[in-house]
Amino acid sequence: MNDDPRRRVPRTDAVLADARLEPALATLGRARVKEVVVAAQGRARAGEITPEAVADEVFATLPLTAASLRSVVNATGVLLHTNLGRAPLSPAARDALGVAAGTTDVELDLVSGGRGRRGAGALAALAAAVPDAGGVHVTNNGAAALILAATALAAGDDAERSSTGRGRREIVIARGEMVEIGDGFRLPDLLESTGARLREVGTTNRVHRADYADAVGPDTGMILKVHPSNFVVTGFTSSVPVSELTDLGVPVVSDIGSGLLAPHPLLPDEPDAATELRAGASLVTASGDKLLGGPQAGLLLGDADLVHRLRRHPLARALRVDKLTLAALEATLRGPVPPVRALLETPVGSLRSRSSDIVSVVGPPAEAVDCVAQVGGGGAPGVELPSAGVALPSSLAATLRLGADPVVARVEQGRCVLDLRSVPPEDDARLVAAVRAALA
Repeated sequence: MNDDPRRRVPRTDAVLADARLEPALATLGRARVKEVVVAAQGRARAGEITPEAVADEVFATLPLTAASLRSVVNATGVLLHTNLGRAPLSPAARDALGVAAGTTDVELDLVSGGRGRRGAGALAALAAAVPDAGGVHVTNNGAAALILAATALAAGDDAERSSTGRGRREIVIARGEMVEIGDGFRLPDLLESTGARLREVGTTNRVHRADYADAVGPDTGMILKVHPSNFVVTGFTSSVPVSELTDLGVPVVSDIGSGLLAPHPLLPDEPDAATELRAGASLVTASGDKLLGGPQAGLLLGDADLVHRLRRHPLARALRVDKLTLAALEATLRGPVPPVRALLETPVGSLRSRSSDIVSVVGPPAEAVDCVAQVGGGGAPGVELPSAGVALPSSLAATLRLGADPVVARVEQGRCVLDLRSVPPEDDARLVAAVRAALA
């Protein structure tokens, strides 16, 4: 027993005293570092490493931050990958997060010393980006923006119930626009949770203006137009644009989903806020972390009086955004072109050149290939983006995903494809290092 190597496993306090761990103790905290030490001691007791290697093992496996999130290279070809956090933030937005992480004037007027309007800078930037909007407001995500609108316009309240006998009002919506928005959440359930009633019009594939006109009555709170952003219905179909619904005497709310603020030539069929507002929409709702390229947020744009009403609704307090989101959103709007836009607009020739360069460095079995990418994130369904990438044996997909610097690819036609449409050029070196490690 005296020769049992497990007896030589260093004590926890001895490992924690290693000078190399001082920076980690300062940034991660003693408890988090201790977890790594205990894990390394366990490996030594199991015979996986020698007792003398415990300190080295701890130093090599320490996480970079106290959070469990890990940076990954998105080589899926899906620009807005929901499982990977959708839009990557721009350098300007990341810098803004660093400022917002400290004590800020988020709700203070430094000139007067009194209370200021929360997020005034972000709201001003949003208003400047969409001059067709009379008013703007921001919530914590796109679904929250729609919930706030539905609650204020169609849920009713005690006063209305007392005076009219009708507390719950109706939301008129086409059957073909009652979508599921992901992770099992369905739009009808979301809207009905506010207390509003849904008045379905038309059929799954066709709806006409007369259907809306016949449904509108004294109980109507609003007409809701929803862009079916994660599927396409083709064939014998018809829908009604916002411009044909604005004279029916009730607010028209357009949920465009993807956060495109103005038309984009590469996405001609994707609705945008400016066009919907010019067509007469009373209110437009959208997400900030999709094609806008910013942080998760819900955007409310439209009639000034209506937006003010929503902003002062009691529910708005529960849905408000924090200072980090406000800072990142403002920087996204005022700063340079965000990464998602840059990735979308990259010429395919540039992607082919990068894929050839990577293959020349990595060598066999890597192969430069043409492929097809997509927007993702519930935006531009059916739109195929010409792309280029690197093909590897399919067995390497898991190896890359589980590597020290994870790379998430896609497997198609028996190959692991690293699609460069979703990889910023500055990540090519990470990609090369990861592939080399996987092939070693």
